[in-house]
Amino acid sequence: MSRIGKAPISIPSGVTVAVSKDNVVTVKGPKGELSQKIDSDIIVEQEEGTLLVKRPSDQKRHKALHGLYRALLNNMVLGVTEGFKITQELVGVGYRASNTGNILDLVLGFSHHVVFALPDEVKVTTTSEKGKNPTITLESIDKQLLGQVAAKIRSLRAPEPYKGKGIKFVGETLRRKAGKSAAKK
Repeated sequence: MSRIGKAPISIPSGVTVAVSKDNVVTVKGPKGELSQKIDSDIIVEQEEGTLLVKRPSDQKRHKALHGLYRALLNNMVLGVTEGFKITQELVGVGYRASNTGNILDLVLGFSHHVVFALPDEVKVTTTSEKGKNPTITLESIDKQLLGQVAAKIRSLRAPEPYKGKGIKFVGETLRRKAGKSAAKK
């Protein structure tokens, strides 16, 4: 049995879960509503404040889907109750970030500003304090969408290994390389 798949998902108060006949699970909570189509082989059962994900057999495909859908449903429940948050940091001289609504304006050392339009489900805030690197904070109830948007922003100027300049996640450790001067000694 999948260790992740067999763990029950506890449904907090204020959250409602509905499973339709065509295997679409809809989760409503205080922060919003999310829905996910589940494979027809996987069975989702709701019992006394918990959600159980079951598989019909021990086929390799069913084992893989079992853990996957349990993790997706758990992320949906966490998203509508607490939400998810990712913070990114701009490391580099002259790198700046500002936002107007859901449009992110980045200065990343190119000859032009990079304007990035975010989906409506993702909220963005930018901070710039003197003596500290500018930060971008992304918040959403959808973990998949949030991770995808954060990865796209990071790909605009990924951190380079020599000086570490670029957009990195807060708390991320970068693998640094020694430059040419280290080779001469």
